[in-house]
Amino acid sequence: MDRFFINGPCKIKGSIKLSGSKNASLPILAATILFDEPVEIKNLPNVKDIETMLDLLKSLGFSVKKNKINNSVIIKKKKIKTFASYSLVKTMRAGILVLGPLVAKYRKAITSLPGGCLIGARPVNIHLNVLKKLGMSHQIKKGYIYANAKKGLKGSIIKFPQISVGATENAILAATLAEGKTILKNCAIEPEIKIDLTNFLNKAGAKIKWIGKRSVQVEGVKKLNRVIHSVMADRIECGTFCVVAAISKGELKINGLNPKIISTEIKLLKKIGAKIKTLDQSIIIKGPNKIKNIKFLQTKEYDGFPTDLQAQFMALLCKADGRSVICESIFENRFMHVAELKRLGAKISIIKNKAIIKGNSNFEGAELMSSDLRASAALVVAAIVAKGSSVINRIYHLDRGYENIEIKLKKIGVNIKRLS
Repeated sequence: MDRFFINGPCKIKGSIKLSGSKNASLPILAATILFDEPVEIKNLPNVKDIETMLDLLKSLGFSVKKNKINNSVIIKKKKIKTFASYSLVKTMRAGILVLGPLVAKYRKAITSLPGGCLIGARPVNIHLNVLKKLGMSHQIKKGYIYANAKKGLKGSIIKFPQISVGATENAILAATLAEGKTILKNCAIEPEIKIDLTNFLNKAGAKIKWIGKRSVQVEGVKKLNRVIHSVMADRIECGTFCVVAAISKGELKINGLNPKIISTEIKLLKKIGAKIKTLDQSIIIKGPNKIKNIKFLQTKEYDGFPTDLQAQFMALLCKADGRSVICESIFENRFMHVAELKRLGAKISIIKNKAIIKGNSNFEGAELMSSDLRASAALVVAAIVAKGSSVINRIYHLDRGYENIEIKLKKIGVNIKRLS
């Protein structure tokens, strides 16, 4: 099992080109089920979750032709099956995203209940309830969802009981081929949905229009046309590298993302003392000599502070001057990195869904264990500024969401090795 060896503290300087967004790629790949014609998707990140989704599409009867030079794939419909097996869906929660497209296009599906990082409950009932309102019926037996829509899906007016990224994506995908008009309210508005997924589908002939901050109208169409699409850059990768620069007193130019997409994170980084200059598709960040604390920081749905950067910011605030509090309001089990940060010397206490961080920690290298994707990134961030050697085990979690991370880190000055 691979692990990282990091010898710190490291001096950070240079430039980074961001990879394509994992969180944008997964629903776009699921959307290819809706097509009869070939679809070309460019700028896919070479990470484990994307590989798993491509394998899932193959198992459903699609051919997948990869071009490693530009990280693109061409997906073609062949002999379709409507069974998504546990062996593929168990490792990522995005597997549930094939349910809506399968039922919309083929009027039936058998889909395993999803897996992914163990960071909290991700109930599929929101997905199932919205698809039911569009005309799907289902039963759950032995860990599988048996779904059908014998008369096809029909448009409806639906308000989500709570904001859900995955359920919003599934609903949009299903409504794209549903008969009539669907209006979805209280939607997730992450740029991966509101910008990238919407643009991809509309380029193919879908009729999707955002009619309010959290409301979208989808007029069903008969079919989607052949399309070529390039996936947006990964904003969570961007935020992670911003934290690397900030915690290390480093200086980085991060290329490939419109800075407006992470305006909330940029404001927070400026608040802790980082100097930031934004260009059209680049961010130049210089870490402060003295990191300022943040009295209270709460994770929220976009356009608030993302839960996917909570762990990395916690590592950063361990080095801040003074006490900080992070409140995790999205997932109830997303503090599993705390015990490992303490092994490095962090002073953190947990009260329910709040982490109280004392700050001014002197990190010293230690052997560490990754528990999930973003927790793994936090341990890398901390190890970069720790005195001495750290070993981070179970980095397969990192490989699920960060493309060639050790290569990128080496390029900017991190003393890191992958050990098998």
